[in-house]
Amino acid sequence: MTDTSNTRPTDSEAQAERQSPLHRLMRYLPLIAPVLLWAVPCGVLLYSGQHWPLPAALVGTALFALGLLVMPLAMARGHGRRQQDWAAIVGDTLLGASWVLFTWSVLLGVLLRLALGVLGVGEGHDRARIVTWAVLGVTVVLLAWGYAEARRVPRVRRLDVQLPRLGAGLDGLRVVLITDTHYGPLDRARWSARVCETVNTLEADLVCHTGDIADGTAERRRAQAAPLGTVQASQARVYVTGNHEYYSEAQGWVDLMDELGWEPLRNRHLLVERGGDTLVVAGVDDVTAESSGLAGHGAHLAGALSGADPGLPVLLLAHQPKFIDRAVAGGIDLQLSGHTHGGQIWPFHHLVRIDQPALAGLSHHGPRTLLYTSRGTGFWGPPFRVFAPSEITLLVLRSPQRPTST
Repeated sequence: MTDTSNTRPTDSEAQAERQSPLHRLMRYLPLIAPVLLWAVPCGVLLYSGQHWPLPAALVGTALFALGLLVMPLAMARGHGRRQQDWAAIVGDTLLGASWVLFTWSVLLGVLLRLALGVLGVGEGHDRARIVTWAVLGVTVVLLAWGYAEARRVPRVRRLDVQLPRLGAGLDGLRVVLITDTHYGPLDRARWSARVCETVNTLEADLVCHTGDIADGTAERRRAQAAPLGTVQASQARVYVTGNHEYYSEAQGWVDLMDELGWEPLRNRHLLVERGGDTLVVAGVDDVTAESSGLAGHGAHLAGALSGADPGLPVLLLAHQPKFIDRAVAGGIDLQLSGHTHGGQIWPFHHLVRIDQPALAGLSHHGPRTLLYTSRGTGFWGPPFRVFAPSEITLLVLRSPQRPTST
């Protein structure tokens, strides 16, 4: 028998041991987060020196306790096995409201209280009550504004993007990007139709959808997605999968987009030609595709570029910005992505940046690769957008060789 008492753990085993506390914490995060989201505002608004009358304190505490109880139950019922839309709406709305209330309870609970103390405004429970009413007022205003921002048709964001390898014949090519429409529990069929009407005013040569069409199966959300069939483009309408498709039978969405007249670019490309010049338009499945277990799905850039002339400029559709490292290695000229929602509800922006290399807008990577990250056309879950407006993007591609006007 071999004596293993002095055997040192391998590097991988040691790393697993070092990470285990974090893994344990992440396991309990779904339980910890809701408690923090409701308990912190409760403490700041009711029990930090306000001295509310006992009935008011009891009613307020009961409301926070009810929110803590209802939110996770509704989300589990709405997004779990039962997929009940009414429950998802309740749970998602409470999630967004609690996040905004938590954020401003923390910020104003510290900063405003400090400012009032410096200015000598109020004393004791009067100062604490000023903070309470300020937090509630800011929360109500931001939720009302955020709801209006989430439900409106996005404004068009237009920008010129110069690609050094783009031929003069393709100068001025109009590329419209929509993404993260997230058709879901709230019926947005009319909103979807208005978005498509807006896209059709932009006289696009190429229209791109970079995934996360919906939350739910294609069969379930067909009515909301159907207006996408009315989108017009002189050259092509192209689509790639997002991570949410892989929560909801991704192949069904690929088939529906094909049925609606869009080209699903599943690790393949097509060519856009004009004025004697050519642009390669390629697309890859989302990076979560391989772990989905769905046969034939996975992000493969080499497959997407197979057979393409390496001397031609490449426009790549990839749902998540973090695919940019592979795009740089593959010599891509411009990658179009979504996924981040621009953070959707501030200050969630800072958490998004932990996972993604870009939050929104145009960024440079490597020697020649550009990345455009859209803030998204719709919203996920909570029907609010706070300091993260949605967008329909019009990118006008420019060639350095374009003729100058005389």
